[in-house]
Amino acid sequence: MDKRYQVFVSSTYEDLQAERQEVMHALLELDCIPAGMELFPAANEDQWSLIKGVIDDCDYYLVIIAGRYGSVDSEGMSYTEKEYRYALEKEKPIIAFLHKEPGSIPVDKTEDSENGKERLREFRELAEKKMCKHWTTPAELGSVVSRSLINLIKRNPATGWVKADLLPDEDTKTEILNLRREVEALQRELEMARTTPPPGSEHLAQGDDKLEVRFTLEFEDSWAGTTSFSEKPFVFTWNEIFRVSAPRMIHEADEFSLRNALSSFIEIEIRQGSHCDAMPISIRMVDEDFNTIVVQLRSLGLITQSIKKRSLKDTKTYWTLTPYGDMQMVKLKALKRPNGQ
Repeated sequence: MDKRYQVFVSSTYEDLQAERQEVMHALLELDCIPAGMELFPAANEDQWSLIKGVIDDCDYYLVIIAGRYGSVDSEGMSYTEKEYRYALEKEKPIIAFLHKEPGSIPVDKTEDSENGKERLREFRELAEKKMCKHWTTPAELGSVVSRSLINLIKRNPATGWVKADLLPDEDTKTEILNLRREVEALQRELEMARTTPPPGSEHLAQGDDKLEVRFTLEFEDSWAGTTSFSEKPFVFTWNEIFRVSAPRMIHEADEFSLRNALSSFIEIEIRQGSHCDAMPISIRMVDEDFNTIVVQLRSLGLITQSIKKRSLKDTKTYWTLTPYGDMQMVKLKALKRPNGQ
């Protein structure tokens, strides 16, 4: 959306008319909206509230300081400095443009009183504590303002102004509000999915409940040169099944990988125990039992079928952890401190 920024230009007036004209041209070329003391030719206490309101509405604040301190209020502070201090208080993005050679300014454009000179010197010192640039001629000031303001807008993007016909109408605002509410509701649902199982799953076998899983074991008789097969059941808890298979699905895993994870676990059990008289050369889970495990883990809200796009040649079925499944895996797999510390 095309934005325009309103820029308040503060300075003394009579001595800087040419300079202000260059600044106004520079701002208009940048599609900015200038605002300044031209609106208030007779600065006084009654207009101060109005001036503050304009500064409040502006996106950026520029002050030009040359050889005069300017007209003062009842407390002896110039309106230029008063505007500057108010912009500081409101934390407006500010740039001060200070005359580089104050000694070269014509006498009729400088302060004639010692008090005025001292107040001007103090004001310059105050402005130099923030971002400031220097200039000598009106044309140079216009160029410096253009470059400086472009950089200020990049560093401090402001709200800006847009045409009324570009603003959303009431129907659009209502639609945006409804969409925002839908997004918030979906975010709440997603958060619940991360921390709670699906409704009704409390009645399903899980956790330390046990399941008998059948494996087909293949044995080789090297003396006779023959092979034989036998089917043997092994008992798992659902936590054991998920703890073994879940890491394979942190990203995603095909069904062969899941089968292999459980078969490898059984092979280790056989090697460490006395489950068989001989070591099988291959171990494969019975299809029916594997399908039971997949359906159960899916029903418990722990896994879901991956929807990642892949080539037409890849016809495998892939599974991945749900947010809730990932949280449960971490609980089962994360290492605990020794002695419960």
